[in-house]
Amino acid sequence: MTYNLLKFGHILGAILMGAGLVGVWMADLRSRQLRDLSQFAESVRNIAVFYDGLVVPGALLLLASGSWMIGGFYGGWAFLDIPWLTGMVVLFVAEFIEGNTITRLYFMKLRRLTHQALAEGRFTRELEAERGKLVPSFTHFLDLPMLTLIIALGALKPDSWSLFLAGSAIAIVVASLLTYRIPRLYPWGGEQPSG
Repeated sequence: MTYNLLKFGHILGAILMGAGLVGVWMADLRSRQLRDLSQFAESVRNIAVFYDGLVVPGALLLLASGSWMIGGFYGGWAFLDIPWLTGMVVLFVAEFIEGNTITRLYFMKLRRLTHQALAEGRFTRELEAERGKLVPSFTHFLDLPMLTLIIALGALKPDSWSLFLAGSAIAIVVASLLTYRIPRLYPWGGEQPSG
């Protein structure tokens, strides 16, 4: 019974985190299309709501239930001998660290610069420069492919590292393509989109 409750908590955590990341994704894409400062500010606020309201609670629920399941049902550190479980843990830890450093700090700074721009009544150079940074965009675009890979590992439970390695490579390629393509579809400032 305990295992089933933990598994339910784990699935619920994945749903919350996934819903939050999709919401962040959509709010971020919408913000890139907007040229009206108040609408842009609303999109940035929505990013924070999705992160703090869904992604963080989902990640904490995943952390708690996953740790309890590993400690109680997978032999603690013996999980390192199980490729799919080790892959899930490695990806979760990497995403947890990245999400609470690069991505979170970026969106917090974006929100602060947006408030300053609202006070000035116009988009500032600092806000435009922050929006154009590539590393935070890359890590943001990496979130959903990595979550998909984590879910695939848990659902398929492969006995080898091939899914982990191939999935990681595919996730990085997808994030790289999105980092390259999305700013060209929705250029920042007054530029025209490229075809």
